[in-house]
Amino acid sequence: MAIKIFNSLTRRKDEFVPLVVGQVRMYVCGVTAYDLCHIGHARSAIVFDVIRRYLMFKGFKVTFVRNYTDVDDRIIKRANEQGVSAHEISERYIAECQTDMATIGVLPGDVEPKATEHIPEMIRLIERLIGKSVAYPVDGDVNFEVRRFPGYGKLSGKRLDELNPGERVEVDERKRDPLDFALWKASKPGEPSWPSPWGSGRPGWHIECSAMSMRYLGETFDIHGGGADLIFPHHENEIAQSEAGTGKPFVRYWIHNGFVNMGSEKMSKSLGNTLTIRDIARRHDPEAIRLYLLQTHYRHPLEFSDERVGEAAKALDRLRALKEEADKIASKGTPGPGPDHGLFDDAAAHRNRFQAAMDDDFNTPQALGALFDLARVLYAARDQVAQGAAGAGAFLMGVSELVILAQVLGLLEQERRAEPAIDPQLRARIESLVYLRQEARKRREFAEADRLRDELAAMGVTLEDTRDGTTWKLGS
Repeated sequence: MAIKIFNSLTRRKDEFVPLVVGQVRMYVCGVTAYDLCHIGHARSAIVFDVIRRYLMFKGFKVTFVRNYTDVDDRIIKRANEQGVSAHEISERYIAECQTDMATIGVLPGDVEPKATEHIPEMIRLIERLIGKSVAYPVDGDVNFEVRRFPGYGKLSGKRLDELNPGERVEVDERKRDPLDFALWKASKPGEPSWPSPWGSGRPGWHIECSAMSMRYLGETFDIHGGGADLIFPHHENEIAQSEAGTGKPFVRYWIHNGFVNMGSEKMSKSLGNTLTIRDIARRHDPEAIRLYLLQTHYRHPLEFSDERVGEAAKALDRLRALKEEADKIASKGTPGPGPDHGLFDDAAAHRNRFQAAMDDDFNTPQALGALFDLARVLYAARDQVAQGAAGAGAFLMGVSELVILAQVLGLLEQERRAEPAIDPQLRARIESLVYLRQEARKRREFAEADRLRDELAAMGVTLEDTRDGTTWKLGS
């Protein structure tokens, strides 16, 4: 069955046909390195990690490029606040990002370019745009002239006459049109800069991704991904400057993931309601975070919930228990085939369901449904093996199939997280306070319940109230 992808450019599901048979060239916008990564970064990274893994599972040779923006107004601002160089800030947070991505099982890119290492490519592309009269220098800056690119707005659906000057585009009286955007910015005191034909300065944000993606994937490539917030202006501007420069289509399939919300609000750093990957991974098993995020289709918005991550952890434990049991059986020697009672056919049917779901625009919720239905079949088979009514060989084959499919989603790759040893007296004290808080809540003495929660928090205890009661974890 062919893979179908919802293409943001065409606004429909298109059959995926790569430019080169058997190969996929894929670029995903990475982070701007000025702070720790949050759950929104995690969702985007996991979405495209799974897409990459599935394409590889289907037999494609995938070249996966994910960049780092390491020169930006926010990086410069953070550097000035801390009295260090912008380079020191960006390198610090690139390293932190790599740590966080490894924690949640995101594979590193085949190439992970940094903007500052590709200034020559950016300058050459800007020179091409000036040469084609779609960009113009002014006082050391270079701007892209939006109205010189007839296709502007084809990704976002925005029309130039509907755009308001100043809407996500800096208004500058030196521009020929308020909607024109910066390709190169003249240097200012206290900012990093590089020499260029237009004077010392630094690149604009949009030109970075065009230059880096074309450097490693060619002037036209298969897939470009990122969060839905990047559609306009970033990806729209990438298309304009890339296609104006080369005269060729830039990207064939644009894929965008939905937002992560906190309550009724979109999560964003500007609203001050972000959750860092690091904080969440302290409270939850990283694979449970991954499973939770994949339970919603990548294009749909998702509301973050600690309780739901806790539920995902319980579901994950069911998968892990099957793998652990199969490992124990296998460690005792090669079992004979024995009767399989249709288990081979069941495993094949669930594999087909999994692939059909993933072929349909990477529908991970349906793929997970197939995975957990297979797990239920395997639990029944395990009981038959224990009773001697079925052969262990078929059970091991079924679990092997389960693991293969789970690892396409980046699951069952990490060991079960060990619970830290807790002093018995401390455990008794914590459990006593948790019990007292539960009783206060039953009596509707909420002020006392809040006081007990605060006392537990001061001890480093995180509480999670669920329908089945309250669970707790002691931070490291």
